[in-house]
Amino acid sequence: MQRKTPLVVGLFALGLIGITAFVLGMQYGRQSDLQPGTAAPTLADAKPLPPVSIVPGPGSQQIDAIRRGAAIDQEIPPPAMARVENTDVKRNRAYPMQPPTIPHSIDNYQVDLNSNRCLLCHSRANADKFQAPPISVTHYMDRDDQFLATISPRRYFCNQCHVVQTDAQPLVANNFQDIDSVLANEKAH
Repeated sequence: MQRKTPLVVGLFALGLIGITAFVLGMQYGRQSDLQPGTAAPTLADAKPLPPVSIVPGPGSQQIDAIRRGAAIDQEIPPPAMARVENTDVKRNRAYPMQPPTIPHSIDNYQVDLNSNRCLLCHSRANADKFQAPPISVTHYMDRDDQFLATISPRRYFCNQCHVVQTDAQPLVANNFQDIDSVLANEKAH
């Protein structure tokens, strides 16, 4: 108990000095902003800002591709909410080491420090019972490639890498082809 007393007193003194400096700064800051004999400005005294006009430069079209072709200064209705594809069909991966996508809805799944709803079905112990793909062995490895008895903390939060798929249309054109398609096209030519 004797050792902690100077620490407690020091922390208390430091806190007291900080509070005093804050109060004095607030007091002197307010006074220095005003001219002697003037009242503090109110919201009623504020002047509206002038309207901002966007003047396109030479050759610019002022179109944002993500806004579906609408000009920047136009308000457009938002797109309809995308629906989660809930087909439970395993998808092919587009590239090596791609995290598998989630083929079902995960609404109301709790994944936090205390609970991981994904592990109910996908843990090694329950995967056969629920007919779910088991978690990869890589999720049981630490950063030194040593195997652990439980899921590695680095891999515990599934939504860092795995995402659900929706029926949303891409916002930007994409002509990505996986390697099998590229090789098939080369072979055909």
